[in-house]
Amino acid sequence: MPRHEWRHAVRRVHVVGAGLAGLAAALHLSEHPGTQVVLHEATARAGGRCWSFHDSALDRMIDNGNHLVLAGNAEVLDHCRRIGTADLLDIAPRAELPFLDLETGARWSLRLPASLGELLRGGLRLPPGTALSLGPDAARLLRAGPDATVAQAIPGRGPAWTRIWEPLSLAVLNAPPDHAAAAPLAEVLRRTVLRGGAAGRPVTMPRGLGPTLVDPALARLAERGIQPNYRRPLTGLAMKGDRLHALRFGTEEITLGPGDAAILALPPDALGRLLDGPAPGPGQSILNAHFRVPPETAERLPSILGLISSLSHWLFRRDDVLSVTVSAAESCAGPRPDRDATLDRIWREVARAAGTDAPPLAARLIRARAATADASPAGRRARPSTRPMANLALAGDWLAGPLPETIEAALISGRAAADALDG
Repeated sequence: MPRHEWRHAVRRVHVVGAGLAGLAAALHLSEHPGTQVVLHEATARAGGRCWSFHDSALDRMIDNGNHLVLAGNAEVLDHCRRIGTADLLDIAPRAELPFLDLETGARWSLRLPASLGELLRGGLRLPPGTALSLGPDAARLLRAGPDATVAQAIPGRGPAWTRIWEPLSLAVLNAPPDHAAAAPLAEVLRRTVLRGGAAGRPVTMPRGLGPTLVDPALARLAERGIQPNYRRPLTGLAMKGDRLHALRFGTEEITLGPGDAAILALPPDALGRLLDGPAPGPGQSILNAHFRVPPETAERLPSILGLISSLSHWLFRRDDVLSVTVSAAESCAGPRPDRDATLDRIWREVARAAGTDAPPLAARLIRARAATADASPAGRRARPSTRPMANLALAGDWLAGPLPETIEAALISGRAAADALDG
């Protein structure tokens, strides 16, 4: 069938992978008249690395990991509007993040002014001792080339390094600054804090990642007649010339018609095997410790707290559960940390932050192995582009692009993959 004819006929697009990138692609395609979307998922659930579950030890619903979202993450906010969960987001009234140095006991807030007028009135609040170096450091970071690491872009090692740049590298890139590429961290700054305080306001999801980002997306797809095919791993691809000819799921082979297409929203290792092409190696793990505590203990802490001079990096409070993130776990906790000893160490840091001597009521430690792809400049060069062939597009927060692996990047990539098939 000539191309001009199938553009006006019903076409079928197979989306393989129901993580956030795959869900975003399926949602975007489902809004296109004449497009039938078929969604496949290798596991028994959607969401990929972003999901919620009931933990038996805590007897609470928790997220598998913590994610810091800012109001400048426009794609996250748009995704929530599209699936009807914008009212579930808790957007802070101002761009302010509290910090605690557990070694010295010093507390401060990093606050960005919402406007020039507020800046002139003293609305900018920085960690102690960082004001003189912050501007030059940021300028060097923004000018850094694609081969520079964060450590190479910012040579100084003063208070701004320990209180801003190193924590940001670990949190945003899941890698220590001597390994992590500078360019994606610079891009995050451009899209959030450098757009003004309004874009830097923290956004939390009190109901959890699944109820806010995943479950309503599945419900919206179901309204459009799209149900994921679970436990359906993609095992092979068949090519004909410069086009994708068929998808193989075990013993079943699905042939693509002249107007059909596919989007592969898969992890790097799986996609590398299928396409026999370059892919970044694995990055570091992330540890997430969850503690159920008495309500009066939880109430002593803000909803988000950055921790310095500690194994713990970020502490999130949701009701009576305190959740702690340790990024780049191999660098910070060692390659094979003892579970009980690590959980005890993290709790002791949380207890100091909360001012309590009592043990937690329940605890859980979750390790996300290779939580991100290799964040080094070399690892980023190995990332494929979105469109390897005419009827095949790729989606995923780890693909080539300006952003690090975040919820924002996953949603952007899903929509971009859907748009690429119409290009």
